[in-house]
Amino acid sequence: MRSKKFSRAEQISLVWDVTGLIAGVDEAGRGPLAGPVVAAAVILDDKAPIKGLADSKQLTAKRREQLYDEIRAKALCCSVAQATVNEIDRLNILQATLLAMQRAVQGLRLKPAKVLVDGNRLPALNVMAEAIVSGDALVPSISAASIVAKVTRDRILNELHDRHPDYGFNRHKGYGTAEHMLALQRLGPLDEHRRSFAPVARALVEHSDKANT
Repeated sequence: MRSKKFSRAEQISLVWDVTGLIAGVDEAGRGPLAGPVVAAAVILDDKAPIKGLADSKQLTAKRREQLYDEIRAKALCCSVAQATVNEIDRLNILQATLLAMQRAVQGLRLKPAKVLVDGNRLPALNVMAEAIVSGDALVPSISAASIVAKVTRDRILNELHDRHPDYGFNRHKGYGTAEHMLALQRLGPLDEHRRSFAPVARALVEHSDKANT
């Protein structure tokens, strides 16, 4: 597995070692205590450029939503996939993330000549691929994938909030904030919580002990 880190100046004139369609891949949701990890693969259309693509973490929620709609409308191809909480607990978060990325690439309607993946690890693919450190800030197709993955996952967590409003998923999106930790201690983990993550495992034990006293 090769990884490269390109400067912003280098990115401007970046020339890939392959001709054909290029897919960018990124994920959202490795760190949270609840919900799936979501990956997206995007093939942009050079004839329909999208202004303002950037690392999704650097954009406001409103701007991400705007770009999400534009990406969906203008990209040649876009695929979203996920690894479930059960898969995360069974495989570990890294392997589950790679699995979600693999599924996203396999779900593309068009087969890319090369896949560019954010980070320093690659999923198992049957196409040429390269991992690019900080790719979500440097490569437009990876930026687009990061936005699609983030918006998709946020919507999933908003739906989870609708079912379990006492946990505040619409605000923290499953991350281990003080609000989330208090809800875990008070209410206990849901099926959507990742039991292989230490804070959830501790809350499960503590809540079980309280229930038995």
